[in-house]
Amino acid sequence: MQKHTGSYLLLAAALCLSQAQGAVAKMSYPHLAPLAQYLSKSVPDEIALARSAAPAAVSGHAQILTLGRHGYEIAARGTNGFVCLVERSWELNFDDAKFWDPGIRTPMCFNAAAAHSVLREFLMRTDWVLAGLSTAQMAARSKGVPPLKGSMAYMMSRRQLICANGACNHWYPHLMFFFPSGEAPNWGANQNGVPVLSGRFSSLTAVYFVLVPTWSDGTPSVGGGTQ
Repeated sequence: MQKHTGSYLLLAAALCLSQAQGAVAKMSYPHLAPLAQYLSKSVPDEIALARSAAPAAVSGHAQILTLGRHGYEIAARGTNGFVCLVERSWELNFDDAKFWDPGIRTPMCFNAAAAHSVLREFLMRTDWVLAGLSTAQMAARSKGVPPLKGSMAYMMSRRQLICANGACNHWYPHLMFFFPSGEAPNWGANQNGVPVLSGRFSSLTAVYFVLVPTWSDGTPSVGGGTQ
């Protein structure tokens, strides 16, 4: 059975570098909460949060998906091929203590290649969640979707929450680049002084995290993000 590693598993070690940000206390969420707890206060609020994942030059012309009671829906049409949305907790490892945490909101903007490949599994998971499947049932169904060539995503929102090992943190603004596992390049990642981390997104996908110095609104990233 394949075990989906989640977008941010490799950031677990990096989170310790930003303890001053105050990681959210570890708590266990063993079951799906009432759906209303996963929904935003309003569609405009969620649209704004989704757009905050990337600079306005990108997100301002992107398609926006928002979560409703029947799944993700198109809230705004785009013209540049990007798709921005706010992911929920079920993008995490199936055995992560925060898999059902209703407070997690992770804004991301995928380019066209990633939207047609990497994003697909998360949207399938959303359908499974709404259908009432357990984590064991979802793990059994999860096969992984290999990334298309050129797949990448923006994660530059000041309000992002990156979760690993049961705890969440705002961490730093960054870009994500996806490659088929057997075609991952040598970027010198995971070495001292190199602003690049790498790891596995799934058994089929390698992911590289490239840190950037500013949030999507242009303000400097000093010590990570804030609520």
